[in-house]
Amino acid sequence: MRPALQAVAARHAGPFTRQDALRCGYTERELKTLTGRSGRRAGDWVVLARGVYADRVLFESCDADGRYLLQVRARALTLRTSGVFSHASAAVLHTMPLRPRWQALVHVTRPDVHGGRSQGGVKHHRAMLGERSVIDRGGLRITDLARTGVDIAREHGFEDGVVALDAALRMGAGEVQLQESVEAMSSWAHVGDVRAAVEFADAGAQNPGESLMRVMLGELGLGKIETQYLVTDGYRTAYADARIGRHLFEFDGRVKYVERDLGGVADRPPGEIVWEEKRREDWLRRTQGGHGVSRVIWSELFGAERRRTQRRIVQEVQETVRRFGPAEG
Repeated sequence: MRPALQAVAARHAGPFTRQDALRCGYTERELKTLTGRSGRRAGDWVVLARGVYADRVLFESCDADGRYLLQVRARALTLRTSGVFSHASAAVLHTMPLRPRWQALVHVTRPDVHGGRSQGGVKHHRAMLGERSVIDRGGLRITDLARTGVDIAREHGFEDGVVALDAALRMGAGEVQLQESVEAMSSWAHVGDVRAAVEFADAGAQNPGESLMRVMLGELGLGKIETQYLVTDGYRTAYADARIGRHLFEFDGRVKYVERDLGGVADRPPGEIVWEEKRREDWLRRTQGGHGVSRVIWSELFGAERRRTQRRIVQEVQETVRRFGPAEG
């Protein structure tokens, strides 16, 4: 890529337009080559939207969230409305964690569209947004954390809403802001899911896996769920992801066992981490008069395996109650 176009792409945080390339000296023939295929080789540029491109090396180096962010920034170069990026499109600009199904469309909220509609990969939502609900992020107007969370809850339902709202609270959204955002849509369809998700949301969830685990536990009605429960023996301390009474719950994401050069966060061999986790769990079980412990992995949050996991958890909690007393308290 020529230096002049590299500067334009850097200014737009990745994407650039056909007009940008022409102004930087590329010919129409070069554009066709760069955005098409030459034999079995894909073009050097990826088409993000009609007339908007990104360097293929940059695009292929991004994870799913990064590629979606490029899509959002590409749409910012093509939209001819005064809309505000919202829903998952605001979430990715806030660096909130995203679920894959949120990334199917770019979302824009505007007051002048006739009902919600999707066109060309962009979903337009009709709504008036107060100035307190809109912020600037890198030159783009986006919904604030609270409004972004409640929008996702209304768009995708209770479970996804909990994931988004947990993240919003964790990143600094206030409960008053959440309630104000809910009130702004008090007569809208599906607002019941939004209210339920706001009521259930908890800043203590550190990632989507912990949020989804808490939703799964909530379905069982075993008692009050407390996040980030402190366990200490006076010398050592640890935080369990969640607890109900004397039973602790730990979510195990695969990423912590995968080494950094393979895309994970592990800074030691996986075997060492597993051994350390076992010792930690043994310590949790015997500290402060004893606890039961259940571990949950990502695949156990979905489908038939979710139901099997719920049955297992009920049995494990019952055993803890038998040993240490009622789940509450």
